[in-house]
Amino acid sequence: MAKVVVLARSFARASSEPLEILREAHLEVERKANPEPENEEVVAGLIGDAEGVIVGVDRIGRVVLERCPNLRVIAKHGVGVDNIDLEAAKECGVVVTNAPGTNTESVADMAFLLILSCARNLPLLMENVRKKVWGSQALGVELEGKVLGIVGLGRIGRSVARRALGFGMQVVYYDPLVEDEAFRRVSLEDLFSVADFVSLHAPLTPETKHLVNERLLSLMKKDAFLINTARGELIDEEALFRALKEGRIAGAGLDVLSFEPPFESPLLTLPNVIVTPHVAAHTKEANVKMGKIAALNVVRVLRGEEPLFRVV
Repeated sequence: MAKVVVLARSFARASSEPLEILREAHLEVERKANPEPENEEVVAGLIGDAEGVIVGVDRIGRVVLERCPNLRVIAKHGVGVDNIDLEAAKECGVVVTNAPGTNTESVADMAFLLILSCARNLPLLMENVRKKVWGSQALGVELEGKVLGIVGLGRIGRSVARRALGFGMQVVYYDPLVEDEAFRRVSLEDLFSVADFVSLHAPLTPETKHLVNERLLSLMKKDAFLINTARGELIDEEALFRALKEGRIAGAGLDVLSFEPPFESPLLTLPNVIVTPHVAAHTKEANVKMGKIAALNVVRVLRGEEPLFRVV
């Protein structure tokens, strides 16, 4: 009986269906808590002699792959695979899978929640009510007629754009790989210059790390907001901190940061920053879909079949 280790913390949280898929395939399933997801030595020890692993943010690099020679499949419980060394996995003959499209609507909802919360300064209003301060000390802004700039027009970017149209916003986008006649494609510089809200939906790659830097931030309007539900490292956070503290942009809504949990981040000290704990994909619906796809990917690979969604 092949063994599968589950490290993804939220796997099968909303439903037992994903676990049942694994068990019905007669796989030995071990759920293990990972106290140090960035530590490959710890990750390798948890995987041990398993042939399959389902991961969340757990780091899978060459150290893990060399120490776990039985490993045949790494299934990401999610979409982004920047925590997995794809080249090393390919060299070691280990299949890497993910679950694209399963969290699209959930993340798009969260991006729009942050847009609306920034526009109306929702956290401050809630805090004032708790302090028994009634009324408004600051005016919000309407979304009607505002420009939303989307960086990365994949599944999630398109879903955010669809929501924006419902609010009467104008949508522009930057994506070097996608051409969509439904929206106006512009350069990255033009997007940051014209947008009232910039929403990031690009994958993290060596080319996109710190994509949002001092130069791009300097192009933003003084009353513009930056939204990130993709990956924290897309933003140079030191440059963002300066721009926010100096009032060069109005605010930011961030579900992801470079280091998580970010309790020591200076961004948390700023009143014009909304931070949520990397929960954009955390809905019941997304959890079920993500878990089932991850489980099916593992089952198919261990049966010698092609997975539903293969990365390498």
